[in-house]
Amino acid sequence: MARLVLVGAGGPLGLAAYAAIVTNGRYLTSLVATLLLSLAVTLATLAISGVAGMFLERNDFPGRSLLVALLTLPLAFPGVVVGFMVIMLGGRQGVIGELTNWAFDDRIVFAYSMTGLFIGYLYFSIPRVILTIMAAVSKLDVRLEEAARSLGASPRQVLRDVVVPALKPALISAGAICFATSMGAFGTAFTLATRIDVLPMSIYTEFTNYANFSIAAALSIVLGVITWAALGLARSFAGNTVAAAA
Repeated sequence: MARLVLVGAGGPLGLAAYAAIVTNGRYLTSLVATLLLSLAVTLATLAISGVAGMFLERNDFPGRSLLVALLTLPLAFPGVVVGFMVIMLGGRQGVIGELTNWAFDDRIVFAYSMTGLFIGYLYFSIPRVILTIMAAVSKLDVRLEEAARSLGASPRQVLRDVVVPALKPALISAGAICFATSMGAFGTAFTLATRIDVLPMSIYTEFTNYANFSIAAALSIVLGVITWAALGLARSFAGNTVAAAA
């Protein structure tokens, strides 16, 4: 990391290379897009995984083990495979494109856009978060929920005032890991990079296409600082749960 810092400051711009991400329009656009995408993926993942994780942990039914296995299957896939699956779903010859072309004579293609990347990151993130949520739900004291109901609390109030506060450390830690992973994910973005400009792709382009090692290093450090800051804030709010989730 020290070497990377020195490379970033050793180019023609010197230390100004670290400011390029906010002074250069292309880099700034890439950073903002990456931040918004990661935030959207994190919020969607927490919402889906929170509901699914609590349902799966609290209910036993035929096929439950199979469903959990299917939901955690993406853990076995690298990002490139996830990207290819998104292409098979929403690419030019994808399933959705074929169906919409047959039904409406208009082929819908979204794989090579932020929408495709969002779906890929979401699919990739859900298993990591849902396992954390299920583990946290298993440790909840159901007597607190029963006490709240006996005092007249509605199901929504029980969820808001008892369940969510109890799950807060797990939600924060899982969300931080999801955000950091989305910020730095490369394989899926590389596979779908026709019209996508996110920070990992900017770093790759500067390094491989232009041999601009100082800017690539500076952007890498900036990306690392953002993700470290997110994990640090989460650790402050959630305690040691972040370390356990990582």
